[in-house]
Amino acid sequence: MSDRRLTLVLTFLVLMNTAVGRVLGAGGRQPFEDRRHASEVFGVERNYRIFLPPEYEASHKHYPVIYYFHGHSDRYTLEHYDNGTGTVPDIAEFVRNHDVLVVAVDGYVAEHYTGFYGGTPWDVREGGGDYDFGEYFLELVEHIDSTFRTQTDRRHRATSGLSMGGFMSLYLSARYPELIGSASAFNPGPEFYVGEKGRRMLWRPKDHVSSHAGRWVRLIRASGDYISQYHEETRLAYARAARVKFEFRQDEFHRHAATSIGETFAFHMRAFQDPTLNNFAEEWAYSSPFSRFEVRGYQVQVSGSEKAMVYLNDVRQGGFRLTTRRWAPDGPAVAEHRIEITTAPNYRAGKSYLLLDYDLHTGEISKREVLADERGSLQISIDGSGHEIGIVGPGTGAQAPVLLPVSERERLYVLPREERGLPIRLFNPRGEALENVRVELTTDYPTVQILRGTLEIDRIEPGAIADLSEELASRFFAGGGYFAPVRLMLKLTYDGWHERTEEIDVLIAPEDLPEPAEILVFDGRTLTLPVFRQKGNQGGGASVERQVTEGRGDGDGVFEPGEEATLWVRLKQGLDPFDQGNWYRCKVRSESPWIREVGDIQEEKQLEWTGAKNRSSLLRLDPQTPSSKRIPLILENESWSYEFTPDVRYGDEPLYQAFQKHAFHLHRYELVIQ
Repeated sequence: MSDRRLTLVLTFLVLMNTAVGRVLGAGGRQPFEDRRHASEVFGVERNYRIFLPPEYEASHKHYPVIYYFHGHSDRYTLEHYDNGTGTVPDIAEFVRNHDVLVVAVDGYVAEHYTGFYGGTPWDVREGGGDYDFGEYFLELVEHIDSTFRTQTDRRHRATSGLSMGGFMSLYLSARYPELIGSASAFNPGPEFYVGEKGRRMLWRPKDHVSSHAGRWVRLIRASGDYISQYHEETRLAYARAARVKFEFRQDEFHRHAATSIGETFAFHMRAFQDPTLNNFAEEWAYSSPFSRFEVRGYQVQVSGSEKAMVYLNDVRQGGFRLTTRRWAPDGPAVAEHRIEITTAPNYRAGKSYLLLDYDLHTGEISKREVLADERGSLQISIDGSGHEIGIVGPGTGAQAPVLLPVSERERLYVLPREERGLPIRLFNPRGEALENVRVELTTDYPTVQILRGTLEIDRIEPGAIADLSEELASRFFAGGGYFAPVRLMLKLTYDGWHERTEEIDVLIAPEDLPEPAEILVFDGRTLTLPVFRQKGNQGGGASVERQVTEGRGDGDGVFEPGEEATLWVRLKQGLDPFDQGNWYRCKVRSESPWIREVGDIQEEKQLEWTGAKNRSSLLRLDPQTPSSKRIPLILENESWSYEFTPDVRYGDEPLYQAFQKHAFHLHRYELVIQ
């Protein structure tokens, strides 16, 4: 054996002995137990590891619980990423000194494990859906609470995890808001698929931040983590969410691993001391891809074959908004779905209530009576086109005016420098008129100029809409680069002195958008194009040929009324140094009523290890589009690269692997109908 190999072996043995010593502690007692329990959800026994404080057996205390989810190819033993030298000793040391239980959950799916970095836990791939680890988590929580002395209220239950397990921590805490008071994620995976088999939908934490409102969330990333750019995008989404108590930490570390475990678990210990985490907000939001779900006492059943994300927004005793999207966060509605809602028992049994129903798609307002059942719940049946519902009757009180969505998309997209009327509409959810409503539009962003920002509304009839689109106006400014996010605040004063403030998020297109060097329309045609192929996680790449057949039409390369098409642009230079003159399919932004995005094409990025998707548009041009019509579009495409710098060091060690980077490119284009 060479001297170098002998040194490496001895170093590894020293690390292992040190880790064992940290795990066992001064008393030599192993601080965890590896256990199994029968799972009715999966029909087999499942493993878990539980870390117990030294005094657990002798005490009579009840303890809070942190559920920890492992990453790719790992197991509940938490040993594959670091050979047991880091995560397990860190958790053991924390539990040794704090009154808390930590349960390491097993995401193992036998048929998905083919070896390290060939093992996919948690069943979160697009073709999955055979294993619902959400339902299993409920079962595991019930088992832990019935087997160990735990504190079973929401604030004393937390989730945490690394990588794919960090994704699970954020996803499950969003899915079960009544169950989990705080969540943390170490270098979390940015997006995976969830939902039932055959109805899987791409789920990104940054698209569902509102589901964490009223709770604590912490994100931790290593500075040398290879998907740091995705973590930054997730961080920005949570950092702008005023109703989420959010913390962020970056550690100087060169591997995709859990760092600052002790400090993060201390974050959860602080959350366990926050009694407000057991309080549920009177107004809340939630989203789900499942055809049947229950949240906060509401039961929702969706009838329809197409997959859809169902959103409940501004849910309160006096009403709610229900919308559906073919994809999150900005897909079109699935109008043909029928949705049956049984509300929580918030109403007086046997009493009659008036439903004021504003259809967000048609603009029609309808009214109907509904009787509360013996539990005090209301049965409401609506389609998936999008509805703002006001509920009037005993106990509902005097509701505030409701701001309707300002865009069919998640946010409003605007061009810079133009004077812009804002599509602000207020809905009166009451059974009586709202009078003397004062509206004030403000912003803290210097890139927004409020031109007309205040007015008084004399009267809004019951269930009616006040359209302020021509009354309030702004001008927006932006530099170069990508869409710039800004936020406006709309303060509503009603009933003399009551106030309500709504947030309006806007994305400003950059100045001087270039035209594409070249563009292709795929309306049923077939072409072979050069596209960029990454070489791997040491950087580099080259063009390869790809045959493309897309769209539906006559295949002449001209987008004509009634056709479906994709748009491709040729980039002079992509993000990668070797990506020159290649073609990319576009995501298309447009406010024109003549063109609709009917498909979100989700493709694997070439040699992308995160599971993140390249997303682009399938478009449909309305058959009635007038000839000579000019439709302005903003075309967006994403390019990507491995940034490999082999001379960068973290202490004595080289950077573990290349950073995965991506960039968004914008072009302006005018579609002229022939």
